[in-house]
Amino acid sequence: MHFIGELREGARINEIYLCKQKQTALTKAGKPYESLVLQDKTGTLDAKIWDPSSQGIEECEALDYINVMGDVISFQGTLQLNIKRLRKASEGEYEPKDYLPVSQYDVADMYRELQGYVKSLTNPYLKKLAGGLFLEDADFAKRFQFHSAAKSVHHGFVGGLLEHTLSVTKLCAFFAERYPILNRDLLITAALFHDIGKLEELSTFPANDYTDEGQLLGHIAMGMEIVGMRIRMIDGFPRKLANELKHCILAHHGELEYGSPKKPAIPEAVALNFADNLDAKMETMKELLSGVPEGNTDWQGYNRLFESNIRRSSV
Repeated sequence: MHFIGELREGARINEIYLCKQKQTALTKAGKPYESLVLQDKTGTLDAKIWDPSSQGIEECEALDYINVMGDVISFQGTLQLNIKRLRKASEGEYEPKDYLPVSQYDVADMYRELQGYVKSLTNPYLKKLAGGLFLEDADFAKRFQFHSAAKSVHHGFVGGLLEHTLSVTKLCAFFAERYPILNRDLLITAALFHDIGKLEELSTFPANDYTDEGQLLGHIAMGMEIVGMRIRMIDGFPRKLANELKHCILAHHGELEYGSPKKPAIPEAVALNFADNLDAKMETMKELLSGVPEGNTDWQGYNRLFESNIRRSSV
């Protein structure tokens, strides 16, 4: 099998991929064409069917496994597939595990490292809160390790939620060591739980799409609900500490226009916002440039997420 991550410009392929997305659009001349996003465990690939009515192009829908034949080209610095033939693949022709994007890091190792931060907590209430899920709940651990952190943009792969949470937690641990004003236990616990609502906001793979609850509420509100419910299960949990932890979750996007119901009002919320934003942006930049060969320092064009023209650095 030719995995997407191995494809190069000029290749002609005849492979089975998961059709992640599909939509119909019009060319500048008003001619209809179909735009697809193909996926396997190594990444995604933009694909086009310029003549959908031509012989050899069968109907397909998003989340179908499809056999495609076509040519790999470079368009604005990224790879694209021009599809010449397409048919729906039959069960037995493919292994679903080959089509789920996965973290480049070992999931089990990442989870053990994350558990180490839970064990390092000294506040008995925060340690019981975090330990009740990350150390003692096997079903939660399985879900958390499999889930993504986003539909797209950053960490949208199996293990993505874990990878992002671990990165944010490690950054917060550094901040706590560097800035004594920070309450380490509060900050680490907030990092562990900041995106917990994504377990309910996003469906599991291969769909990895917004749930109805996710569309209505969003992961920040849902995360605070989950944490609040777990706090109520712990006798004597200090009310002020509970509110500070909830505030960190509510404010971790930093700005009202970015979805946070509150702006950071305590040092730990400020630190969490910076850690979350830093990891999300660096992963986004990595994913945007992943299809650009090393050594290619051509400008890739304006990117709306960074509001800037982007390219690889020269070294």
